[in-house]
Amino acid sequence: MKEIVIKVEGMVCNGCENRVQNALKNINGVEEVVANHNDGTVKVTSTNEVSENDIKEKIRDIGFEVKEG
Repeated sequence: MKEIVIKVEGMVCNGCENRVQNALKNINGVEEVVANHNDGTVKVTSTNEVSENDIKEKIRDIGFEVKEG
């Protein structure tokens, strides 16, 4: 298992958090997702075969911006 924390822009409410969490939970191998619009983070716990790029791509696909760096 690994844990990835990604900074995300555009989450402004609980609905945004739910949207991100539901989308990422659909990725095979993702075990847990905790999105927090207050600090703009998404914490993903997954198996090792899930890549960080796949997670970031899914976040972008649903309309949010991933902060790099």
